[in-house]
Amino acid sequence: PGFKPFRVKTSGAEINGVIGGSGPPILLLHGAPQSHITWRLVAPKLAPTRTVVVADLRGYGDSSKPADGEMHVNYSKRAMALDQVEVMKHFGFDKFPVIGQDRGGRVTHRMALDHADKVTHAAVLDIIPTYYLYTHVDIQFVQAYFHWFNYLRAAPAPENDLLKAAEAQKAKATGEIQLEYLRTNSTPENIHAMCEDYRAGASIDLKHDEADLQKKITCPLRVLWAEKGAMGRIYDVMKIWNERGTKVSGRALPGGHNLQEDVPDMVLEEILTLVKG
Repeated sequence: PGFKPFRVKTSGAEINGVIGGSGPPILLLHGAPQSHITWRLVAPKLAPTRTVVVADLRGYGDSSKPADGEMHVNYSKRAMALDQVEVMKHFGFDKFPVIGQDRGGRVTHRMALDHADKVTHAAVLDIIPTYYLYTHVDIQFVQAYFHWFNYLRAAPAPENDLLKAAEAQKAKATGEIQLEYLRTNSTPENIHAMCEDYRAGASIDLKHDEADLQKKITCPLRVLWAEKGAMGRIYDVMKIWNERGTKVSGRALPGGHNLQEDVPDMVLEEILTLVKG
């Protein structure tokens, strides 16, 4: 309630989302295989003091699904970040905080590097940098994030497996939110786009990240991770992010990977504290 749907044409895609509230802007980005509704418990509580833009990443939700491109370039985090910068510009916002969970956090990371003049504050939820993960592969990572490798297989093998799994989920789904997620993330087009996102993460994104290893995120960066998740169990999250930013703070929160759904009020408090700083 109180949020209006939008569809904004960017230089590389058409981005779907909602906008609501009033005041200074803030951008919220979702993870895989979700859509903008993953922020449904947080966005309305930001709206009294912020203009809240909640967008589907390209390839997800009801945003468009561009052709793959060479080396999966059209699903690079650089392309995804540019989409969102252009969405914010469309609404008249040249500078803004961005909060991203999961894949949205990886887009946030790239946006803070490529568009440092635009991003005033950033938060990443339950991730560590993609480049670090792929250059420090061990059995713990493989076991916890097997899908990171499964989705890299050539099309259409993983797509076919995911489509079958989605059809099985749809047959048993009853909850309104689950059904809404499945409405989009069970289509062949969305499934392929998600796989392309992961394929880009293991190819062109790594080239972009390697070129920027000495480049730091200079805005205040809040790092949050799940107490019950694999990131904090396997990695020294703060040590890794402190190597990538100059103003990094963070902590673990109770809950699982989707913190914005598991502990929305705590995530809200973290966001409000960040943007006041």
